[in-house]
Amino acid sequence: MVVTIPNVSFSFEIETSSGAARLGQLTTPHGVVETPVFMPVGTVGSVKGVSQDILEELGVQILLGNTYHLYLRPGVEQVRQLDGLHRFMAWPRAILTDSGGFQVFSLNELRQVSEEGVKFRSHLDGSSHFFTPESAMEAQIGLGADIIMAFDECTEHPADRERVRQSMELTSRPGEHSTAIARRSSLTGRLPRLSSWKKHRRSAGRSGKRSGSRAASIPKRSTAPRYGATWRYS
Repeated sequence: MVVTIPNVSFSFEIETSSGAARLGQLTTPHGVVETPVFMPVGTVGSVKGVSQDILEELGVQILLGNTYHLYLRPGVEQVRQLDGLHRFMAWPRAILTDSGGFQVFSLNELRQVSEEGVKFRSHLDGSSHFFTPESAMEAQIGLGADIIMAFDECTEHPADRERVRQSMELTSRPGEHSTAIARRSSLTGRLPRLSSWKKHRRSAGRSGKRSGSRAASIPKRSTAPRYGATWRYS
């Protein structure tokens, strides 16, 4: 079975299977990833204690970047101006970014969860920020990852059945919307107007100003060289 996405250099092929186990290949704009795969974590743009040349010698095919940490420092705009996370990390192979959900939801007293998203304070300087499914998707596109994740609520443990159900629904409803945003973006090269996120970003920015810091922002225009398209932010 081969799954392809129009206008994007990405496909997934199952080569063989045995029961529930299967071997496959992910073809990304930055190379082929054989699955299942071991994926080292490069939280803020590097794998601690291991240089890039050693990772390449070991045959690592894909690295993970953390959206929450990269969003706060050095910032999506800074990474974008350096032609994306691949150039920033000097990593020529595939990159997956998480949504930032785990880090945001692990902040406990530093966050406020609503149906629209999560308002949180940076663990670095206390500045106020607001993540929505749309803005998490926008940030990952700005970082230039090959594979991006929908913004998810990470359910605490232990949790009863009703709490797990609520958490699953809170993730799945905006998850469907995020998928639609990514699909439209891959076809048109343009992201929709995110009025709700902008409203909360302005609110977060005012809160950050009072605390003596400034909320991170995303510029109006950026280039995503892996798709050969220009992303325009309304």
